[in-house]
Amino acid sequence: MTVTERDLMGGLAKGLAVIESFSIDQPRQSISEVAAATGLDRATARRCLLTLAHLGYADYDGKFFTLTPRVLRLGTACLATMPLPQLVQPLLDELSERIDESSSVSILDGAEIVYVARAAQRKVMSITLMPGSRLPAYCTSMGRVLLAALPEAEARERLGAAPLPRRTPYTLTDPDAILAELARIRTDGYAVIDQEVEIGLRSIAVPLVSSRRQTVAALNLGLPARGEPIAELVERYLPALRDVSARMREILR
Repeated sequence: MTVTERDLMGGLAKGLAVIESFSIDQPRQSISEVAAATGLDRATARRCLLTLAHLGYADYDGKFFTLTPRVLRLGTACLATMPLPQLVQPLLDELSERIDESSSVSILDGAEIVYVARAAQRKVMSITLMPGSRLPAYCTSMGRVLLAALPEAEARERLGAAPLPRRTPYTLTDPDAILAELARIRTDGYAVIDQEVEIGLRSIAVPLVSSRRQTVAALNLGLPARGEPIAELVERYLPALRDVSARMREILR
């Protein structure tokens, strides 16, 4: 099917861009901030935001806009039709109860990961993670596993060329350094981060591979940073992650 500019709805595209400009790091935004984030002019950003507020998708306090839970309707239908969350949730629950740590599954969307399932045992991050939550791929263990599954050229394109935001003093921000880490992940089959997303958080992730040998998602454990050597954490937790991954491979098509 050939799609031309005449087939597209510019207003819908602009409204979706405005919704996507809100994130964990930017949950409250002014009209000017949304305009800068989306590249829209201020008048267009204002109309989009006021329309969202009128329809109940956003709240407005006179200066800042925030999205409302109504926005979740846009994603709930998608998650409900995806078999992956339903397939993996029982295994996540079992894993987290067995090792007493939080586990998650995510997929890659552009340069971000999107959580599709989670079993939380304890809070190890300052933010609350749930299905639908997003984080940058470059500094997360699941993101690096998913980026490593891509051809190197595509992974580089998703990372971009500029230095990436430094979330903590430990965050890798050089795309070339991250690409080198992705090469190691391809060889070793797992990713580890040590306080790159947030101080106090460590994470180990493995890919979830289908029976057709396609990486469809990533599975991780979120661990508090207690000072143990990374090698010790890998030795302790990686077998359990790989066990779940192997069991999922028998299910995923």
